[in-house]
Amino acid sequence: MSTKNFIVAIELGSTKIRGIAGKKNPDGTISALALSEEDATQCIRKGTVYNIDKTTLAISNIIQRLRAQLKTGIKQVFVGIGGQSIHSHHNLLFCDMPGENGGIVSQQLIVEMMDENRATEYNDKEILDVHVQEYRADNLMQTDPVGIPCSRLEGNFLNILQKRRHYQNLMKCFANAGIKIADVYLAPTALADVVLTPTEKRSGCMLVDLGAETTTVVVYYKNVVRHVAVIPLGSNSITKDLCALQLEEQDAEKLKIKYASAFTPENEIDSGATFDLSASVKIPAIKVIDLVEARVEEIITNVWNLVPAEYEEKLLGGIILTGGGAQMKNITMAFRKITNIEQVRIAKDTNEAFTPQPIVPTSFTHNTLVGILVKGDQNCWAETTAPKPNTDIFTPVTSVPEEKKASETTTPLSGFQTFDNAGGTNIEIKPKEEIKKKEEKAENVSEEDRLIEQYREQQQKRKEHKNDSIGSKISRWFQSLTNPEE
Repeated sequence: MSTKNFIVAIELGSTKIRGIAGKKNPDGTISALALSEEDATQCIRKGTVYNIDKTTLAISNIIQRLRAQLKTGIKQVFVGIGGQSIHSHHNLLFCDMPGENGGIVSQQLIVEMMDENRATEYNDKEILDVHVQEYRADNLMQTDPVGIPCSRLEGNFLNILQKRRHYQNLMKCFANAGIKIADVYLAPTALADVVLTPTEKRSGCMLVDLGAETTTVVVYYKNVVRHVAVIPLGSNSITKDLCALQLEEQDAEKLKIKYASAFTPENEIDSGATFDLSASVKIPAIKVIDLVEARVEEIITNVWNLVPAEYEEKLLGGIILTGGGAQMKNITMAFRKITNIEQVRIAKDTNEAFTPQPIVPTSFTHNTLVGILVKGDQNCWAETTAPKPNTDIFTPVTSVPEEKKASETTTPLSGFQTFDNAGGTNIEIKPKEEIKKKEEKAENVSEEDRLIEQYREQQQKRKEHKNDSIGSKISRWFQSLTNPEE
């Protein structure tokens, strides 16, 4: 039996587009009901849509499979986006309070200041999300300044920006797929909400999502997002480096998964050792170690450089790693060595409880998807409309009722088309004058013209037959499910 209360989340990752449907239970747990994913390497690059048609097709396929698993319709979805086009920008606004001695900060003033920040124009970027840092009431720093008397109020906002073109392309993909977007969430912060603990957010920490094409960094301090950045380096960069050992990319990926280590102590390096891909392919271990460690060091160094200087000494909660790249051997040792931060942990699972046994595998790669699902706050269920009996696309019409045959002898009032209620098709009825003219014209044409005309008629019949085929009807039926309002 299908459920009528669930949330659907879609994540556009750097190599995969994933979709999940889940139900929030009264006890706070979540039941995962359906899961689907599509390869995105041919339509998304570093988290950015570059092929609209293929992205649209991938989204449509995911929605259709989720519908099939749920056995019901989907009205809308929640979307999480990230990728290379995401970055943060600080915006400082101020307001001089009226009166000789200033005034008391009101809630209305705070709302107006937030609206003014939201209206800030950026050349080619859209504001995707806003995180209030602090307010300064004269010389007093406050997270909630309402009710405080001052002569000058300053508001410090962190705007999360995304390239306008990418945002428009993304909206176009869902529109072309006929899917309504309930809301768009910033994927990195949705991820942070389900893998970070309240203590880590409060004391200061850095979340590092090691993806395939990109690495995302989110810095928290005093429960507030302080910085968000994405670098165009990920675990696939290591795979491409290993291709320099005269390996195909597929073999290089296998070599990375099986043998790569983010850090190898000196006393464990054997200059004569080899890594075996097969009986005939043996790679010197020292070459693999050098290539992997060089790229990992580059990624970690860039990640550490993204941390604002004022928070480098305030990350008491340490570094939290997630994403597919976090599965690499000794990755925590590499981070400790380069950042000099001892507290480093891997967040393999989310903080959310799933019940019953989840269909989502225990994996680093589904944490963001779960985070988007948790943030969803509207029912995504839609009622499906079954085909009418007289237009059943699965039951071809083999005979026409006698009463129908009798009615067909009646000449239509006007025009050239009438509707066949039995078969659900349009039947063309031509006047006798038109038929006579066509016969007279056929007598005067040459054999060559006659063959050309016959070929064209055959092509037209094939086209009409194709449009009226079961497969075509099925396709149109699924399109009607995708756009139930139509």
